[in-house]
This record gives sequence, structure tokens and C-alpha cells, in this order.
Amino acid sequence: MENVVLIIHLLLALGLIAVVLMQRSEGGGLGMGGGGGGAVSGRAAATALTRLTWLLGAAFIVTSITLTVIVAQKSSGASVIDRLGVTPPAATETDSTVPSGESLLPPTADDNAPLVPLSD
Repeated sequence: MENVVLIIHLLLALGLIAVVLMQRSEGGGLGMGGGGGGAVSGRAAATALTRLTWLLGAAFIVTSITLTVIVAQKSSGASVIDRLGVTPPAATETDSTVPSGESLLPPTADDNAPLVPLSD
């Protein structure tokens, strides 16, 4: 079911791209005005392409929502780790290979010696 909806979704996307590219430019954006000419011209062609664009756009949104619902139902209550079949490692006590905070300090001759600023 998911594959069928996905294929329809991709075909709708390609059709929507084609219909949008076939439409005549009305705004003249970037200095490229749409020229007349062609076998089909006039308001009837613009209305037909506009309606087809709306139809394909609505169908595209419906297939997008349908795919979202299908995927949400398939993954409800399952995590990625459950699907892999891997059990997470059990929690253990602190790892002995990690150094403690005290061992990170530089060694001193006398740990109880007061700190004295260095003279210039």
C-alpha cells in the first residue's frame, strides 16, 4: 500500500512540475516576459492549466498526508533499537578506565603546601 501511494505521489510531483513550467509567465519576473504564440493561447488555456495545477496540488497534499499516516501507523510504539533486535548493554558501575578528577591535576611535591605566586 505504501509503495503504491509513494509511486502516485512521485507521478503527481512530476506532473505538477510539468504543468507549472507550461504556464505562461504573467509577472515578467527577472525580465523574462511570457510571449504569445503557440497552438493554444488565450484565457481558456490559462484557466485549464490553473485548474489542473490546483487539482494536482490538492492530490499531492492528499498523498503527502496519506504517506504520513501510513508511516506513523507502522512505527507506532516501536523504536529503532527494537527494529534492529539489539539489546542495549546493561548499566554497570563506573568504568575504571576513566580517570578521576584528582588524577588530572599536575603532581606536586607536597599536596598540603600553600599556593605561592611566582615572582617576576
